[in-house]
Amino acid sequence: MSKDLLREAAINLKRAVPLMLKHQIPTTPTNYALWYAYVGQQNPELITKMDRIVNEYNTCPPVTAELLYREHIADPNEVNVLNMRQNLEAMTIELSQSIKDTNQDATLFQQRVDSNFSRLNRIEEEGLSLEKVLGLVRDLVKESDDIRQSTEYFTGRLDKAQEEIAALREALKRSEQDVYHDALTDALNRRAFDQDLKGLLAQSPEGTCLILADVDHFKSFNDTYGHHLGDNVLKAVAKRLSESCRDGVKLYRYGGEEFALIVPHSHQRKARHLADAMRRTLEKISLKDRRKNQTIDKISASFGVSEWQAGDTFESLIERTDAFLYDAKRLGRNRVMPL
Repeated sequence: MSKDLLREAAINLKRAVPLMLKHQIPTTPTNYALWYAYVGQQNPELITKMDRIVNEYNTCPPVTAELLYREHIADPNEVNVLNMRQNLEAMTIELSQSIKDTNQDATLFQQRVDSNFSRLNRIEEEGLSLEKVLGLVRDLVKESDDIRQSTEYFTGRLDKAQEEIAALREALKRSEQDVYHDALTDALNRRAFDQDLKGLLAQSPEGTCLILADVDHFKSFNDTYGHHLGDNVLKAVAKRLSESCRDGVKLYRYGGEEFALIVPHSHQRKARHLADAMRRTLEKISLKDRRKNQTIDKISASFGVSEWQAGDTFESLIERTDAFLYDAKRLGRNRVMPL
């Protein structure tokens, strides 16, 4: 690496580390790479996304950081999708061998060319006959044809590998969506919830609120109208809840008909007001059952809300919030607890 590049790397590192400390970013290799690229000012799309996220959350949540890293920095081989990774590794080995074989052919060809030209240079000295001269030329032509065929084969393999790698890159990009998103509702999934909440509680837990919401009488939707309509109910609920997410609030499908929302930098009363506003928007959902020509408009959900308290753990915060949700169900549903 040149002195200029080393100097630039040192400058970027000095810019990245204070920013990571300021925004309480864990010092992992992924985060170092992400923030190094951010301060390097070479990727406008990454800069725009990072600026928006940091302004909204005053940090970069773990799941968001992972997705940004994969989208803008990571090589597809680093994405932990086993089959695709094995395919990429296999192609790398094959290409490496092809390059090695081609280099060996080229080296051998060069040696033969040098030898033949050396013999041609001795034509005048040794007085070679025309027949011997033509023989040397024929050898050169044959060896040139051999290296041409070897190069054409390698080029063909390289083109094919590039096509396969492009297809794998696209598949890996789609798989990233699957890793952290629920396929039905497009909300973030339980894996994303666990990582984000644990990360938030480890970095800046003060003011972190948790909302758990459970669709009321969901089983009856499935029993009465079928699972297809039940799925549409979940999609509609997720859409309404997502539309209400502001100021860093994120929506997750927690499991079944239950959703979770992480509310950073807030307090319980504010989070409770948010949950109640969401509850009211869900009451306005109206779906059409085309098979029975009926309108489904009695959709509601029950909510439990908690704020992080000193001494809370990941598990205790969830348990307390879930207890409030159970109270809301027990007291008649379609309400937010605590009052």
